[in-house]
Amino acid sequence: MKHFRITLQYDGSRYDGWQKQGNTDNTIQGRVEAMLTRLFEQQVEIQGSGRTDAGVHALGQVASFSAQTDLNPVKVMERMNVFLPKDIIVTDCQLTDARFHARLNAKSKTYIYRIVTGDIRPVFGRQYVLWHSGSLDIVNMRKAAECLIGEHDFKSFLGNRHYKKSTIRTIENITITNDIIKAGEAEFPEVKMAFAGNGFLPNMVRILSGTLIEIGEGVRKPEDMENILTGCDRDLAGSTAPAHGLTLLKVDY
Repeated sequence: MKHFRITLQYDGSRYDGWQKQGNTDNTIQGRVEAMLTRLFEQQVEIQGSGRTDAGVHALGQVASFSAQTDLNPVKVMERMNVFLPKDIIVTDCQLTDARFHARLNAKSKTYIYRIVTGDIRPVFGRQYVLWHSGSLDIVNMRKAAECLIGEHDFKSFLGNRHYKKSTIRTIENITITNDIIKAGEAEFPEVKMAFAGNGFLPNMVRILSGTLIEIGEGVRKPEDMENILTGCDRDLAGSTAPAHGLTLLKVDY
């Protein structure tokens, strides 16, 4: 039996999220497992580092699985990339030991939420960014983000009201930057929010992003964030930002 660790990139636009579900076979995990089961001619189950939502993308999703095979990691990656759909690709494959688990051994994850601002709606790359026609005050957004750093109860930013596990998480860093991206002769202002932490609740990054956007709009004040955080009530936080602006950037072990 060989134990593999793979890194995946995928465009989540047409999928129902990462996690395999009983009511659909259109998930990233489901597609990869089905392909591996055919490739190795045996039942293969994979464990991902985290469950990205429907429509969320990944540049550095990590997964682990075991299989009885004579193939080396290079050949496994080659064959996976032949049979996977065009919007999923393996960028790295290596042997690991039986103790490695992509989710349980993860120390930190980094997500990126991208927003294009301004009157001109982007055409190219639009499936990876949220278009926001107005400007955003990133100074106030940064002020609001400061109180989120560290270990807190993030229940206010939990999207699943039936969630029974601990809602305490640690955010290591939030960076909010602005830049200009170009497409031909057109220029688009882009605000990018990067969230690094030891783990995230269901919809947590999208709710954090939606709340920070509302602060950037002036709908809320930076000092409101502390009350939202300590209130531990989802109704206090902002809207859930659309999935297509979010990308899992990397997982650290």
